[in-house]
Amino acid sequence: MSILYFLLIGVIAGWIAGQIMRGRGFGLGGNLAVGVVGAILGGFLFGLLGLQTTGLIGEMIGAIVGAIVLLWVVGLIKKR
Repeated sequence: MSILYFLLIGVIAGWIAGQIMRGRGFGLGGNLAVGVVGAILGGFLFGLLGLQTTGLIGEMIGAIVGAIVLLWVVGLIKKR
């Protein structure tokens, strides 16, 4: 996968996760960071479950799920 493709999926996944979890995005840089880390986390989590993400839709779903989990964990940490 090209790095540009990975970053584009990261930005979109971060924005969607921001909309789901907070009701707003975090700007291009924040969405990129959340989406890229979320894509890595989502791939890891799906791997633990024995699932494989393939194609644009599968990778997007994995990245969104990972970004949502990341935002949820960050929200728990911020509450403390």
